[in-house]
Amino acid sequence: MVHAIVLLEAERHRINDLAQELLALPGVAEVYSVAGPWDLVAMVRVPSNDEVAELVTGRLLQLEGVRRSETLIAFRTYSRHDLERMFGVGLDA
Repeated sequence: MVHAIVLLEAERHRINDLAQELLALPGVAEVYSVAGPWDLVAMVRVPSNDEVAELVTGRLLQLEGVRRSETLIAFRTYSRHDLERMFGVGLDA
């Protein structure tokens, strides 16, 4: 599983609608409205790097109101929650 953080600058009047549109995209797990130089942060979880590329360039950046973005690919995930274990019940590797 590839985890990516997508930072987005958006047109002000589109922030709320854009957040909902982002959530509707397969692979976007959460969207946060944030303070600072970025307006929204989208947490992406997809099976491959190719799917990150397709989601970001093919879908996400095509949404009305997105001015610019920066994508951060996670090398490792550190969490209090073992997401792979929680969602991988019964899936022996």
